[in-house]
Formats: sequence, C-alpha cells, structure tokens
Amino acid sequence: MSLLLDRQDQTSSRIILEGSKNPLKQLFIPSDYYDYSLLVTIILLNCFGLIMLYSTSAYNAQMVYGDDMYYFIRQGRVCLACIAAVIIGSRLDYHLLKKVHWLLYVAAIGLMAMVRTPFGREVNGARRWLVFGPISFQPSEVAKLAVIITLACLAVWMKRRIVHYQSFAALMGVGIVQAGAAFLLTQNLSTGAIIFAIAMGMIFVAYPKTKVTLLTFAGLAVIALLFLLYLGSGGGGFRGDRITAWLNPGSDSLGDNYQNMQGLYAVGTGGLLGRGLGNSLQKLGNIPEAENDFIFSIICEELGILGAFLVVGLYAYLLYRLVIIAQNARDMLGTLLVSGVFIHLSLQVVLHISVNLGVTPNTGVTLPFISYGGTSILFLMAEITICLSVARQIRRGDAGTLL
Repeated sequence: MSLLLDRQDQTSSRIILEGSKNPLKQLFIPSDYYDYSLLVTIILLNCFGLIMLYSTSAYNAQMVYGDDMYYFIRQGRVCLACIAAVIIGSRLDYHLLKKVHWLLYVAAIGLMAMVRTPFGREVNGARRWLVFGPISFQPSEVAKLAVIITLACLAVWMKRRIVHYQSFAALMGVGIVQAGAAFLLTQNLSTGAIIFAIAMGMIFVAYPKTKVTLLTFAGLAVIALLFLLYLGSGGGGFRGDRITAWLNPGSDSLGDNYQNMQGLYAVGTGGLLGRGLGNSLQKLGNIPEAENDFIFSIICEELGILGAFLVVGLYAYLLYRLVIIAQNARDMLGTLLVSGVFIHLSLQVVLHISVNLGVTPNTGVTLPFISYGGTSILFLMAEITICLSVARQIRRGDAGTLL
C-alpha cells in the first residue's frame, strides 16, 4: 500500500510538470505503448457475441418483429460505435476523472430515482428502464461505473489518511449508498449486490489494514447468508421463489424453475462439440430471454464443451490483461480503476455462467460483451476505455517482458 501511495505522489508531480509545459497534455498523454492485446480481445468478444446473438435471437426476432436480424443490427451498431469511441477515448488522460467523479456518482443516483417517475418504463414485470424519446437505458449500469470511479478517486484523495478507520467507513459508505440506491430505486437486488461487491473488492485493494477488511467481509458474508436463508424460507416475494426453486431443482418445472431447467437441458444436450452453430432447439421459444440471461446455455448447446471453454478462455485472457495493467499502472488511481473493472467483469462472468449451470439462483445477470443489451455494452466499453488509458501511461521499461 505504501508503494502505491509513493507511486501516486511521484506520478502526480510528473503530470503537473508536463502539463505546465503543454496544456494539451492535460487532456492527451503521449505514450510509446498501447495494449493491443486487450483491444483485440474485446473486439473478438464483441464479434463472437454478435454471432451468438444472431444465432440465439433470430427465431424470436422473426416471430415478434418480423425481422430475424432485429437484435443483431441494434447490437451491431452499438458495438461498432463503442469500438471507435474506445480507440479515441483511450487517448484521454484518465486523471481527468478526478474532476467529475462526484458529479457522476450523484447523477447515477438521480437517474435511478427517475425510474420511479413517468420517465421510467416497466419491462418484463420490472421497472428498471429510463426512456427519453428514442433513447432507453438502464441507469443501474451507470451506477456500476460511478462506484468504480468514485471509490478510486476518493481513495487517492485520502492519500496516507486512508489508514484511519474513518476513511474505511467513508469508503464503505460510498459503496453502500450506491448499492442501496440500485436496490431500493430500481428493485434490482442482483445489481445492488454486484455494486456492493465491487466496492468491497476495491476497498480490499486500497485499504492497508487487511484484518479489518477481512473481518468486515466475514460479517457481511454471514448477513448475506442469513438473508438468503430468509428468502429460501418463503420470504421476499418473487426473490424468495427463485431461491426456493434453486434449492429444489426438480420442483415446479413449469413455473419458477422453468427457465433454469430449460437452460440445463440446453447445456446437457450440447455434448463435446454441440449441435452446431444455429441448430439449438432450446432457443425456439423454450428459454425466455435466451439472448440475455441464458445465452451461455445456448453457446453450450450449439458449440458444446469446447465452445464453452473457448469463451471462458477469452474472458480469462481479458482478466489477465487487466491484472497486468493494474500491476504496472503509473499510480494508485490507475491501479484502483483497473482493479474495479476487473472485479466487475469477473463477477458478472462468474454469476452468469453459474446461473446457467444451476450453481446459483437465477439473478438475471448478463454475459459481458455477448448478451443482448446496448446499455450494458456501452458502459462496459467505457470501463475498457479507462483501462486502455491507464495502460497508455505505462512505460515499457517499467513493465518488463509481461507487456
């Protein structure tokens, strides 16, 4: 932790001196390095996602909209625009985020509060969307990005004062407020839990007193377990029904457990090589929202175990690149930003796959860069833009052979 603080102080002085010579360097930082490996991995994931999205959604799109490429075209436009934005935006200096982090944090809460107004829209029984004319998005996705940026900037602002317990409480409060807002305002427990987990992971990285963080996490884990037991005992409405269905996988196969069972059928029938791309049977109306919450099941059915391992391998390499960038970042801010993105992506990948395999209850978490959803793609690509910006300030001599 002390090394991170020293690195932060040294790098801040360097940037101030460079900026005084040339004001443009306050926006654009010249660099002799660019993490093309990360960029190519993201492009591959997006391309693979578009292929699987078309394969998964073509039947449903034809039945509902009369156009089998409806989802593919909408997602493709967002992906192309985001890739271009990533390449351009990664040239910006990520230190500019320190000037807008609180504005982004408050804006995220405000947007989630607007879901309860006439601007909010209910989709599939859940009121979690905002609609402004032709633009619609889920403000909870903004909250994930906001908590990553705010916690990183706040920890850097605290500097050596972060060792105090008051600092630990302040960082915890930032995560709790954003997670609570996601749960209470959008009625989205899974997103609230992800935001809270991101905050706890970042605090673990930033806060130097490991025993305090581990004891706090242990207490929170006990509370979470008791909450799950409460839901499983019949409380919590539809969330409790999901827990009960998960604990009794053979029961109510036509009700609360229907989606889970159909997903497992898809996984089980894929075998080693799968049925072949486009040949899934479960996507033909058997799995609701197959292009979103259960797209990994269709990947397993069509491409088999080998296809599933290919996807997991791409994610593993993506996370590996983020670890390398976080380890070699020029300052504490860069390390914390990339660490937050790493935690977010790893959580969503693990949760989505575990739900599709029946390991955890159905949470409605999408598979990053592959599941359908323009809002999700947009803010995930914004996180990758930040990571590439951090990577651009790494000096080749500092990174050694790992880069």
